[in-house]
Amino acid sequence: MTIQPVRVLGDPVLRTPADAVVDFDKELRRLVEDLVATMREQNGTGLAAPQIGVGLRVFTFDVDDVVGHVINPQLTFLDDEEQEGPEGCLSVPGIYADTKRRQHVTAAGFNAYGDEIQIVGSGLMARCVQHETDHLDGVLFIDRLDRAERKQAMREIRAAEWYNPGAPPVVKISPHPIRGVFS
Repeated sequence: MTIQPVRVLGDPVLRTPADAVVDFDKELRRLVEDLVATMREQNGTGLAAPQIGVGLRVFTFDVDDVVGHVINPQLTFLDDEEQEGPEGCLSVPGIYADTKRRQHVTAAGFNAYGDEIQIVGSGLMARCVQHETDHLDGVLFIDRLDRAERKQAMREIRAAEWYNPGAPPVVKISPHPIRGVFS
């Protein structure tokens, strides 16, 4: 296990859709171990492979003492119920905003050995799974904010110590349903 540096907003890997995993080998298992170690070191709830510079559809999570990973996740929503609450991101350090997500989600995918798995989550687990899957599509939580909230978040980002004006952040519109479009 190696703790990896976490990429921050402005790094193009965070805006590039990740490739599906096709080889379930020793290197993939090492990637999962590195993601877990880095996530724990950063006190994160989840971490996606692009956040450590790897463009593969893999993420880890640590929610309510449940630690795991999902490879090539496919999400389905059990109903239209939504939640709104504070959300942050290791790749946008120190910035938090109320973000709307679905309350319940099922993530189908694979483990590091290629076995099919399924996670059914509500509340924080559902938020984490959606947040990390967004990373795999090149989407950040700030993309899900309404215009006024996004403008405020961008002001906070530009004032942050870690912000690099030489690599300006790109904000894109999420390809997934956002605010109030779930019904």
